[in-house]
Amino acid sequence: MKHNVARYGLILNTERFDECVAFYQGLFELPLMFSKEDGSFRLTCLAYGAGYLMIEQGGKAIEGGKTPEQGSAKLRFNVSDIEQALADVRAWGIEAEIEETSWGRTIHLHDPDGNRVGIRGPDGVLSACAMPGGCPVLCC
Repeated sequence: MKHNVARYGLILNTERFDECVAFYQGLFELPLMFSKEDGSFRLTCLAYGAGYLMIEQGGKAIEGGKTPEQGSAKLRFNVSDIEQALADVRAWGIEAEIEETSWGRTIHLHDPDGNRVGIRGPDGVLSACAMPGGCPVLCC
C-alpha cells in the first residue's frame, strides 16, 4: 500500500462547523484548500503540513473538552517557539499554560467542539526521533 498513498489527511466531524473552521484557519493559520456545500452538508479542507485537515459537519461538541475516551485522536502542532504559541493562544481568549515534562513542553487545549489539540515546543519528541536509532520512547 505504501506506493499507492498519494496524500494523507484527517477528517474532523464537527457540530460547531463555522467556529472550528475559524479556529484552525485563524489560530493555526492553516491555508484553505477548498470548501464544498451539498444541500445542507458543508466541508472545508485546510492544508495541514504536507497533508490536509478536512472539517465536516456531523460531529458532536462537548462543553469543557473531550476526554481521550470521548475523542481518542489529538491534533498536534509542533512549533519552533512555544512561548509565542502560548501568547497566540491567549490572544484568542483561550486560557492555557505550558506543561513541562521530562520529554518536552506542551500546551493542551480544545477546539470549539471540544476536540483535543496539543501544541508542542521544539524540545522533546521531534528532537528525540531525530536521534540515531529513532525515537527512544513513545511520547507523541
